[in-house]
Amino acid sequence: MILAVDMGNSNIVVGGLDDQSTYFEERITTDDRKTSLEYAIMLKNILEIHKVKRSDIEGSIISSVVPPLNAPLSSAVKKITGKRPFLVGSGMKTGLNIKMDNPKAVGGDRIVAAVAAIARYEGPIIIIDMGTATTMDVVDKAGSYIGGVILPGVKVSLNSLVSNTAQLPRINLDVPKRTIGKNTIECMRNGIMYGNAAMLDGLIDRMEAELGEPATLVATGGMSRFITPLCTHKIIYDADLLLRGLLILYRQNMTE
Repeated sequence: MILAVDMGNSNIVVGGLDDQSTYFEERITTDDRKTSLEYAIMLKNILEIHKVKRSDIEGSIISSVVPPLNAPLSSAVKKITGKRPFLVGSGMKTGLNIKMDNPKAVGGDRIVAAVAAIARYEGPIIIIDMGTATTMDVVDKAGSYIGGVILPGVKVSLNSLVSNTAQLPRINLDVPKRTIGKNTIECMRNGIMYGNAAMLDGLIDRMEAELGEPATLVATGGMSRFITPLCTHKIIYDADLLLRGLLILYRQNMTE
């Protein structure tokens, strides 16, 4: 089993997996005020909850979009596993052909998702990751990463709306019953939920037009399971896409 850690702006996903199965997956809050020891205690607790021994973990790998926390989290993982983790970055062997103006500037999470998607699905592929930010990444038929878009995430949009208006309340993002809202809360919920779904549909149409053919549509990230069912396109929800991508990268860098 490897310990795979995907550090996002809001949450850190910690998973234990091997080539056959994902044995556990937990989330902890990303907090740049926490020390290496505090993160180590959290990781230790997660492993104890799932009855995972230190000897069960052959190694670890981290993907991060929060550079200031790379060192503390890497140190925490080493404290718990006894081995320094791989860190997804420009020095890592990915096997991914990145056709961007500056390939080194592409976020580690986007590389990980693309590597996993290529291994699982037929190209071209559009990968949707809905977290603090919503990203859409495109892999062409040849398996090259050719770009994508970045936009505010669902909760970021909602928080901005509430924070910058005097009379709009905080709401839960339940699945809407209809498109046309009959009260303020319904109007807000419908706008956020269906608005994001329509945005995804529109961007998919434009991307497929540029590709010149339909793409395999794959979604991951916390909000995807709520938004993508509202889309008109058929989108595959793959909850552990990033963890599987981290496993692939770990294997590639252990053997090369």
